[in-house]
Amino acid sequence: MASYNAPLEIHVHGQVPLRADVNFEQLQDALKPLWSYAGANSLAKGAHSAYEDEPGIKFDEQEHLLQLCWTVSGDEDIRQSLDEMCMSLNELSLTGATIEVTFYDAEFDEDEESDAQETSSRDDFMMLFVGPNPAAIMQVQRDLLVQDVINIMERHFDASELGGVVTEIDRMFSQRFDALVSSLDIGKPPRGSGGGYGGTGHGGGRKPRHLH
Repeated sequence: MASYNAPLEIHVHGQVPLRADVNFEQLQDALKPLWSYAGANSLAKGAHSAYEDEPGIKFDEQEHLLQLCWTVSGDEDIRQSLDEMCMSLNELSLTGATIEVTFYDAEFDEDEESDAQETSSRDDFMMLFVGPNPAAIMQVQRDLLVQDVINIMERHFDASELGGVVTEIDRMFSQRFDALVSSLDIGKPPRGSGGGYGGTGHGGGRKPRHLH
């Protein structure tokens, strides 16, 4: 069985719409926790993924879009760097966006069998949310939840029957936002969420790498 400190492959994937006035220098500073974690001294040098078939970290100046399809070797300590990156991206983002992070156990081999002990993978998955304000974060969280719930329930119900479910989800998010405003602590993430304004979600299973 792999030790707790076994190396991981961390894949970061997503698209973040940026404000029209954001320039490369601002983005380089915001992404510093990520490229410096990879051991680079600039975004240009740290933008390349560990896999040649992945675009890496791309800044589309015409579309004002940050594109992430980037893998790096590391460990669980990258979570702090990801939180710092999200905090900085909040200030540059135009709308709410999701960033998927997948942790692959680099020492786990599904084909190997051990008679002495069971082998298990430490693969993990989480969603990060960034946005210019808590309302934008909650909007993208709401949209993602509605999509997931509808996809599951359409196996058993017609889409026309699910209006009440969407209404209830909207009511719950409205209550959460009202509670956040009432707390007078807008900068703090809503209950059950993670770094920056953004929340996190976790899931098991060994997921394929995302490619553009």
